[in-house]
Amino acid sequence: MSRMVQCVKLGKEAEGLEKAPYPGEMGQKIFDTVSKQAWQMWIERQTMLMNENRLSPIDPKAKQFLKDEMEKFLFTGEEGAKIEGFVAPSE
Repeated sequence: MSRMVQCVKLGKEAEGLEKAPYPGEMGQKIFDTVSKQAWQMWIERQTMLMNENRLSPIDPKAKQFLKDEMEKFLFTGEEGAKIEGFVAPSE
């Protein structure tokens, strides 16, 4: 049986991650309160941010930018940085 969490992003109980996806306290917070589905949503957004802003994953400024964006996306409900040319799909 999979581990369930009360997901802060989705606002409902959902399947949790198998392990902390990030180091330290932030990783534990994500593990405890973010679902697999919400984490995958973040990975997709992070990829778009990296591609559109031409960020290097080894650049300390890019790492900090992505960490700040991750916190906004997962925990505050803020949209965060705009992605140039992105149009959200209509449902």
